[in-house]
Amino acid sequence: MKFLVLIYGNPESRKVWDSLSDEQKREGMAGYAGLHEALAASGELVASESLDDPERTKQVRIQGGQVMTTDGPFAEVKEQLAGFYLLDCDSMERAIEIVPQIPEAPFSIVEIRPVRDLGALM
Repeated sequence: MKFLVLIYGNPESRKVWDSLSDEQKREGMAGYAGLHEALAASGELVASESLDDPERTKQVRIQGGQVMTTDGPFAEVKEQLAGFYLLDCDSMERAIEIVPQIPEAPFSIVEIRPVRDLGALM
């Protein structure tokens, strides 16, 4: 089964990151590298990316056949999507087991969403 693990940040979690020393930031990044290697070795990692700042986002809508874009951020919420893992693992329980290994998890909200298999419709 595939699961999308969404990592949300907010201004407070960004302040925590910004307050870390360079050595602490390197340790955090090493944690991400270790998790990436472990998930790749287990065959569970499909993709993982860190996302750029929400201010660099474009929202795209199509109305009346016209493409319209708006600059971000868009949601009137404090949390913004900061990164993700796309995992292929045996169960939701296994995906939940992986979340505490994400270095940012203690300072963020992490959502796990099953990926819908549309293969039967193709």
